[in-house]
Amino acid sequence: MSAAERVRELRAEIDRHNYQYYILDAPLIPDAEFDRLFRELQALEAEHPELASLDSPTRRVGAAPLPEFKPVAHRTPMLSLNNAFSDAEVEAFDRRVREGLETVGDIEYSAEPKFDGLAVGLVYENGILVCGATRGDGSTGEEVTPNLRTVSSIPLHLRGAGWPSLLEVRGEVLMFRSDFDRLNTRQREKGDKEFVNPRNAAAGSLRQLDSRITASRSLRFFAYGVGVAEAGELPARHSDLLNLLAGWGLPVAIERRCVRGVGGLLAYYAEIGGKRASLPYDIDGVVYKLDDLAAQERLGFVSRAPRFAIAHKFPAEEALTQVLAIDIQVGRTGALTPVARLAPVFVGGVTVTNATLHNEDEVRRKDVHIGDTVIVRRAGDVIPEVVRVLPEKRPILAPEFIMPKACPVCGSQVVRAQDESVARCSGGLYCPAQRKQALLHFASRRAMDIEGLGDKLVEQLVDSNLVRTPADLYRMGLMALIDLERFAEKSANNLLLAIEHSKQTTLARFIYALGIRNVGEATAKDLARHFGSLDRLLAANEAQLMQVSDVGPVVAQCLRQFFDEPHNLEVIEQLRASGVVWSEGEALPIAGSAVAGKVFVLTGTLPSLTREAAKELIEASGGKVSGSVSKKTDFVVAGAEAGSKLEKAQALGVAVIDETQLLDLLQQNIKGETQ
Repeated sequence: MSAAERVRELRAEIDRHNYQYYILDAPLIPDAEFDRLFRELQALEAEHPELASLDSPTRRVGAAPLPEFKPVAHRTPMLSLNNAFSDAEVEAFDRRVREGLETVGDIEYSAEPKFDGLAVGLVYENGILVCGATRGDGSTGEEVTPNLRTVSSIPLHLRGAGWPSLLEVRGEVLMFRSDFDRLNTRQREKGDKEFVNPRNAAAGSLRQLDSRITASRSLRFFAYGVGVAEAGELPARHSDLLNLLAGWGLPVAIERRCVRGVGGLLAYYAEIGGKRASLPYDIDGVVYKLDDLAAQERLGFVSRAPRFAIAHKFPAEEALTQVLAIDIQVGRTGALTPVARLAPVFVGGVTVTNATLHNEDEVRRKDVHIGDTVIVRRAGDVIPEVVRVLPEKRPILAPEFIMPKACPVCGSQVVRAQDESVARCSGGLYCPAQRKQALLHFASRRAMDIEGLGDKLVEQLVDSNLVRTPADLYRMGLMALIDLERFAEKSANNLLLAIEHSKQTTLARFIYALGIRNVGEATAKDLARHFGSLDRLLAANEAQLMQVSDVGPVVAQCLRQFFDEPHNLEVIEQLRASGVVWSEGEALPIAGSAVAGKVFVLTGTLPSLTREAAKELIEASGGKVSGSVSKKTDFVVAGAEAGSKLEKAQALGVAVIDETQLLDLLQQNIKGETQ
C-alpha cells in the first residue's frame, strides 16, 4: 500500500473512531489502539509533507456537534493534549520545553490528574454563567447550558470579586464512581440499559435534550484552565490561576501540585498512580503544564496541541483469564475481527467476558489458542484486549485459530489484500453486517444523491427489514414508509421522489455508489471515462483495469474481487432492472490534450464558476484536482481572496492561472479532441 493510500485509510478510520467516541459515546477500540493509529498518521504526514491536508484528523480534535444542539464557536480553540506513555517521552517533553525557552536549569510545572470525563467551556459575563458548551470539534461545540446549570458544583454566579467582565472557564464534567453505581442500579431496576463506565454515563447525561434527566444524574465539574479573559487581570502562573478559580467558587483538583524538573514530574505520576484506585472518580493519567503563563504563550502550539503541556497516561489494568473460544465479528466495512470469548474476569472496574484480537496476524503474533491462559488488559479503560499468552499453562492439543474462508454472516468470500492485515467480507452490497454503511454510502451526495436518506432513516429501514440491499430502495412503497415511526405521508412522498430522481445518474456516480474498497470518487470517474460502459468494466481483468490512470494492483484486485462476488452482481442487475440508468459510450480521446494528466489546485472565489463546477470540467477533460499545492502541481487556479495556497504556489514556482486561462486550456482540449 502506498503512503497516500495508507494516509487516506488512517484518516477515514480515525474520523470514524472520533465520531464513535465524541458523538455516539460508544468507542469501538481502546485508547491505546487509537493512539497508535494517530501516531502512525502523524509519522506518515511528517515523512510525506505533500500529503498534508487541512482536514486531517491531526489538525483537529473530536468530531462535529450533534444537530439537535445549537452550535457554539469557541473564542479560542479547545485543543487536546499530546500523550506520553513512558518516562523517556516525559524526559523528551521536558527537554523540548527547556530548548524552546532556552533554559538550562529545572523548570517549574503545574501537575494535576487527567479526569476521564467530557471537556466543556463555561462562559461567565460579569460573574454570571451565560453559556456552556462541549468541546465538539475543537472549534465549534454543542451548547448545553441548561444541562450544565443542573450540575450543582458549577456556580451560577462567581463568588468574591475581581473576575474579568468576560471569562471562559474550561474543565471536565464527570461522574463519581459511587454516583455511577447508583445510576446503574436504577437502570437495572427499571429494566433499562446500563452504562459501560462513568465517562460514558457523564457524556450521555450531559448531552440529554431534557435537562431534567441531566439533573437526576449527579454530575460533577472540575476546572483546569481559562480559555478567554477580557477586561480583567489574571495571575502570571497556572497554579495561581487554579487557586484564583477555586476562590471564585469553581472546583479544582485538590491533588494538584507544583513540581520542578523531570524528577518532580515522575514523582507526581507515581504518587497519583498509587492513589488512583482510592480516588472517588476515574482518571487515565496526569497532566503536566508549564506553570509560567507567559512562557506558555512563547512556546505556543503545534498543529492540534500545545507545546507547553502533555498528558502522561497510566498503563491499562491487567488480569489473568482463559480463552474459551474465538469468534468472528463482521464490522460495518466488512472487516473480520477475531474476538476472544473469555472466562469472566474483573479488570479495570468491570467484569470482562470478551476481548478483541484485532486481526489474523495479531492472533498469530501473540500465538493465541483456544483454551490458553492469557493476560487481559482494559486498554484505555474501554475495550479489553489480550496482551499476551502464558504458554506454560496451555492445555494439550489446544486448537489454533483458523480464519474462515466464507463470511459467517452472509457466506460471501473472505478476501485479504497482500499488503493488509485485515480480512474482509466481499459481499458489500449483500452482507447484513455491512448493510447500513453500504446504504448510507450509496445514498450520499456524491454517489446516488438521495436527499433525505440519512443515518436515522437507514437505521429504521434496515431494522424493520424493509431494505436489505440498495436495490430494495427502488421497490419501496408509500404505505410501508408511512408505517415507520415519526414518518408522515409528506416526508414519505418526498423520499420516494428523491429515490425516483436518483435513477437518472452517471456511470461514475454509480460505480462510486457501489462502495468498492479503495475506489473513491476520482477513481470511479477514471474508470467510467476509460471503459465507457459498466459491462466493459465488469468484463475487465486485473491487467486491463491497471491500464486506467492511477489504478494499481491493489485497486484492480479490489475491483475484481467485488465483481467476482455473485451477490454483488445480483444487486447490480436488480438496480438496473429497477430503472437506474446513465449514458454510456466510448471513452473520450483525451490523452495528449492540454489538460489530461495535469494536476490542478483551486483556491479563492472564481468569477463565474463554482469550485465544484470547475473541478467537474477539469476531470471531464482528463485532469486531476488536488486539495493541496506541492511540487507535483501543474496549475493553481486562483480567484478572489486566494490565500496560502497561492503563496505556496508562488514559492514553489507553480504556474498560477485565472478562470479565463483555465477555460482557454479546456477549450484547447475540446479542439484537440475534435481534430
